[in-house]
Amino acid sequence: MPLTLEDTHSTRQSLVEVCRLMSASGLTQGTAGNVSVRVENGLLVTPSGIPSDQLRPDLLPVIPQHGEPDPSGAIKPTSEWRFHQSILAARPDMVAVVHAHPPYATAIAIQRRSIPACHYMIAAFGGSDVPLVDYALFGSSELADGAALAMRERTACLLANHGAIAAGETLERAFWRMEELEALARMFVLAEGSGTPVILSEEDIGDALSAFATYGPNSNSTG
Repeated sequence: MPLTLEDTHSTRQSLVEVCRLMSASGLTQGTAGNVSVRVENGLLVTPSGIPSDQLRPDLLPVIPQHGEPDPSGAIKPTSEWRFHQSILAARPDMVAVVHAHPPYATAIAIQRRSIPACHYMIAAFGGSDVPLVDYALFGSSELADGAALAMRERTACLLANHGAIAAGETLERAFWRMEELEALARMFVLAEGSGTPVILSEEDIGDALSAFATYGPNSNSTG
């Protein structure tokens, strides 16, 4: 059974707060970026073209978990609704998806590279790298398919010449992963700028993955 949240004012307010935090922390800007959570009656998503500082809980549309949104809706969903649907369909263990254009992660995506195991925090994303999704037009089915495939065994990915996506078992964990992804990308770029990064071994990553079973917000970790 897929994880879901209740479609309540509290859930909607939490989504609005995450959007504002992304803007305030520099992870995205203007109307760029979008967020979704799986609720009992579909997916609660950010609307198209409304800046985070103007967003309100009542302005969040609900789209179906599969298929096209209702075109007659008064508030249009984010243009990226397709990859929110596809990722949450592929990952029933995830409840939320966060998409942003964080500068360092996006710079690596513009170079069309993945992020290797340069730091043990790579384990926050489920494996030995953060994969790159091939370029496709924003909002397209091709981009949605590529993102869902990349995240079948990961909780984050980069989108070539576009930005980044992170998913979470809760909305809080999805936002946490996006913050950690940008921090990891920044460390990688800085390390490359001053020398040659040393990449962790598969054994090192295996140990980190085991330790991350209880790491991060909404977990039993205290570290």
